[in-house]
Amino acid sequence: MSEPGDNQYEDALTASEMRRLRFRNIPIRVVLPNLVTLLALCMGLTSIRFAIEGRFETAITAVMAAAVLDGLDGRIARALKGTSRFGAELDSLSDFVDFGVAPALLLYLWSLHEIKGMGWFAVLVFVIAAALRLARFNVMIDDPTKPAWHADFFVGMPAPAGAVTVLLPLYLNLSVLELPATRGLAIFNIFYVIAIALLMASRIPHFSGKRIGRIPRDLVIPVLFGVGATILLLAIFPMELLAVVSLAFLAMIPFSVKHYNRLAKAEANKSVG
Repeated sequence: MSEPGDNQYEDALTASEMRRLRFRNIPIRVVLPNLVTLLALCMGLTSIRFAIEGRFETAITAVMAAAVLDGLDGRIARALKGTSRFGAELDSLSDFVDFGVAPALLLYLWSLHEIKGMGWFAVLVFVIAAALRLARFNVMIDDPTKPAWHADFFVGMPAPAGAVTVLLPLYLNLSVLELPATRGLAIFNIFYVIAIALLMASRIPHFSGKRIGRIPRDLVIPVLFGVGATILLLAIFPMELLAVVSLAFLAMIPFSVKHYNRLAKAEANKSVG
């Protein structure tokens, strides 16, 4: 037979445990990658502000900073063993703003507004493609049936690469072409933006580069030299270098498709054998 105060003690203990669970400590290794993601989100939103002010080169720099931070947050999370479902969802929402909304608005404010209806249509197509691309990535990442070599490829152009390449007309305009914003240029940009959006929403394989990690000892010096030279070129000729990177990425797509098909054929032959 229980005493009258027993139930009250149990209720108080339960409430105490609930408070402890609600306010449990979170390791800094989990918080740090999310802070990097939030910083990337701030860079994406800041790029929109600079675009509204007509400072397009600074806006591009903010988008590129967001892309660099996006590449770091996942690596930091894996290195610190601080991956979490919350971090994955936050990263996806940040990517949507940084690599979907920001570059599309940047292009609209620069050129696409010359043809308001079709220009805005191109913006919507690109943003929707970015959303679909990120949603598909979140679904496919948990697929346990895909072969290990699939990790070497993205299905469709990844959102950061889409943001970098879709700004190619603006890189060229700020570096070598210096063309005024006209309706003819806007028409070309509309078709180009829609083409990049289709690449993002498609199932065309792209090299991921995820397995680039350890560097062979004999290649350390060349790699360091290449990284240093790239940083210097980015500081001196930022728009020209971004234009070259965008063209190089687009040129790699046929090689990605060829390599993917070769691996898929080998996998099918192995399954039959």
